[in-house]
Amino acid sequence: MNTAASTIQAKTARKALWKYRYLYLLVIPGTIYFIVYRYIPLLGSVIAFQDYNPFQGFLRSKWVGLEHFYKIFDNRDVIRVLFNTLQLSLLQIAFAFPAPILLALMLNEVRSSLAKRWIQSIVYLPHFLSWVVIAGIATVFLRSEGFVNQLLHSAFGTEPIYFLQTPMFFKPLLILEVIWKETGWGTVVFLAALAGVNAELYEAAVVDGAGRLRRIWHITLPAIRSTVVILLILRLGSVMDSGFEQVFLMLNPYVMEVGNVLDTYVYYKGILQADFSFGTAVGLFKSVVGLILVVLANRLAKRFGEEGIY
Repeated sequence: MNTAASTIQAKTARKALWKYRYLYLLVIPGTIYFIVYRYIPLLGSVIAFQDYNPFQGFLRSKWVGLEHFYKIFDNRDVIRVLFNTLQLSLLQIAFAFPAPILLALMLNEVRSSLAKRWIQSIVYLPHFLSWVVIAGIATVFLRSEGFVNQLLHSAFGTEPIYFLQTPMFFKPLLILEVIWKETGWGTVVFLAALAGVNAELYEAAVVDGAGRLRRIWHITLPAIRSTVVILLILRLGSVMDSGFEQVFLMLNPYVMEVGNVLDTYVYYKGILQADFSFGTAVGLFKSVVGLILVVLANRLAKRFGEEGIY
């Protein structure tokens, strides 16, 4: 009986495989990419538990266990860098994460489809600029003889303000860059969720006398709540990632104390100083913390009645 059922299931699976063969072919390149560039390199994480020597390789390097992980919490530089990373990530969650939601809500209220498409096209454009270009624009505008200082001098007669060299301005500047670059692109998911809202709900709310803010609060926001929760869970998984390229391009000796984050620290320590084992240990620690945060956030979301990501 079990053999017959297994045979039927195998035939059904083969038929489904042949029926959707072209879809599976499309999946193959992405699968190969993740295997080659994501999963196979994980084997190299073993050097976090070794005193790795490139000339001796993985097999002959001395095994030191958790020694490098102990160093993470004994090293004052790592503690400072960890604080910078968490602070920058929390600022991004507090200010950059809600920005696409607010923009999507505003775009959803635009009734002219032509104006809506034009606005969407304009706000999408910064996403396609590289961080090198963004950093270049920021430098041109904010340097001591840049446009912003010239404008302030002509309007208020102020002396040049060293935005790029002042630690106080470093993190707000990074947050503003992220908001400007990614807010428009982030609205794609929320606008897709809003497109599925039944228009009759808005019509019924208007008949009942609900104003625009009431309609947004009782119809629009509940429609995207599950999407917001899922994206927030995923964002918490990368709370230890502050964006290496952006931070690295904006760093200079004047702001190193407040701007050096885990990603740049691993680069300086692991690559430039050739301390591969310690750099890998920091990276592995960062990944484990991200995984724990995702699991906890997913459980918390389910406890409040949301679906979560798994």
